[in-house]
Amino acid sequence: MVITNKLNVFNDPIYGFIGTPNELIFRLISHPYFQRLRRISQMGMSYMVYPGAHHTRFHHALGSMHLMTKAIQVLRVKEVEITPEEENGLLCAILLHDIGHGPFSHALEGFVVKDLSHEKISLLFMKELNEEFGGQLETAISIFKGDYPKPFLNQLVSSQLDMDRLDYLKRDSFYSGVTEGNINSERLISMLNVVGGNLVVEEKGIYAVEKFLMARRFMYWQVYLHKTGLVAEQLLVRIMQRARLLLDQGVELSASKPLLFFLNQNGALTFDQQILKAFSELDDVDILSALKSWRNHEDFVLSKMCGMLLDRRLLHVKIKDQPTMPQKLNQKLFEIVQKYDLSEEEAANFVFEGEISNKAYNQKQQAIYILKKNGRITDVLKESDQLSLKALSKTVTKYYSCYPKEAV
Repeated sequence: MVITNKLNVFNDPIYGFIGTPNELIFRLISHPYFQRLRRISQMGMSYMVYPGAHHTRFHHALGSMHLMTKAIQVLRVKEVEITPEEENGLLCAILLHDIGHGPFSHALEGFVVKDLSHEKISLLFMKELNEEFGGQLETAISIFKGDYPKPFLNQLVSSQLDMDRLDYLKRDSFYSGVTEGNINSERLISMLNVVGGNLVVEEKGIYAVEKFLMARRFMYWQVYLHKTGLVAEQLLVRIMQRARLLLDQGVELSASKPLLFFLNQNGALTFDQQILKAFSELDDVDILSALKSWRNHEDFVLSKMCGMLLDRRLLHVKIKDQPTMPQKLNQKLFEIVQKYDLSEEEAANFVFEGEISNKAYNQKQQAIYILKKNGRITDVLKESDQLSLKALSKTVTKYYSCYPKEAV
């Protein structure tokens, strides 16, 4: 059955109607691997802080593809050659760029599958889909990997000013209600150009770039690294670690088949077709279902942590510029050991510390280049008159400590 493209439309709250450019894109969106993204939270546990932040990776992927169509149109008007095959490769690459995310996105990255980033899993999915679709994703894979001979194509998908970032900042700002993160993606895209095979921003767009980088800084400290969302994600990780430990000890746990499969894997996995299929069946629903089941488990540590997360009775968290004094945390740890008759290892699930860092702009990683009116190319930091923008290229590190709120 042939389906006309004009009927394949998604109504997006950010951009309005998003169409599917061709049959391949429509079939990719319809594939179970991609439909799974409807069940993967875009912002992890941030909804614990911002109740509206329940949007998914599915929303984000479609939005990023929409922005890519706009970028292609702008560059073609400026006589940048993008062939139909390259256009299709770009759209497929950006559509599938996050297909490798696991449950709650970054919250559990590195735990469900050790030593394998979501980008690498996305590539594995793309290769699997390429087999299924008769090699139609070869160009997309080459662009995604950065192997394609036109560097700007990869930069549109993955750089410090790519369609991924332009969408997630605007989208996450909208759903969280944090207006400081709202950016003018259309203005930024209209200022794009290509010189020497690399993506550049025309000089008159420098203020839009400054606004974009400042918005990114605000969103990281105010939303992505918010202390409440941080402690919620730390609890989630510790719940999964506890579950894996109990399974190793032979304790019975009820959970979905895909979740049990990955919890029983302690070492690095060699991804084959079977493991990729198991991963494709894992999403937020598996985790939430397990939390609801485990809150009634006889293991106190597991049960207590699940209850804390489900009822949003989280640990107290402090974020400072310097690490917490060890004796203070040791005292908190001792109090928990005494109160609940736990070992120090068990109590460490409720009393812990760590660090977070953010660098809004990295000069060494595909820098944002400005095209001057005289044709000269220069780094955005050299052209910006914003002192605060230069500070964004420095890594800011903060230290957090978490412990129970209730008095002992």
